[in-house]
Amino acid sequence: MSSPCYCKNLRDFTRKMTAIYDAELDAYGINIAQYSLMRLVINNSPVSLTRLGDIAGLDRSTVGRNVTVLARQGWLQVDRDGMDKRQQQVSITPEGEALIREAFPAWQRCQHIIEERLGADNVRALQHIFHQI
Repeated sequence: MSSPCYCKNLRDFTRKMTAIYDAELDAYGINIAQYSLMRLVINNSPVSLTRLGDIAGLDRSTVGRNVTVLARQGWLQVDRDGMDKRQQQVSITPEGEALIREAFPAWQRCQHIIEERLGADNVRALQHIFHQI
């Protein structure tokens, strides 16, 4: 049964979208949250945990936990900032870059799956809506 609650419907939609990406990325040992975070690091490297949280729309502690997991896998590197030793700088490792390159076709497949299911016009409408909030 559908709900009149926008938030509930959006959360259901998000779970379904996440499941599509996670299923494709599972073969690479990552999920969409990890893939997205590593892409943000690649595009902003080196980046502080605080700044990465701002860019990702996540609190610093959540980002810190996720970065720790990815660093343990050898995909991210965390170093102390040269100017401010209290700050940690995150960068991608060569292994992390290779993983993202290898997983990129799986991510693209997800994009195509979603566009096929929703239609190009609906995907464009969603992108427009996402940038309104």
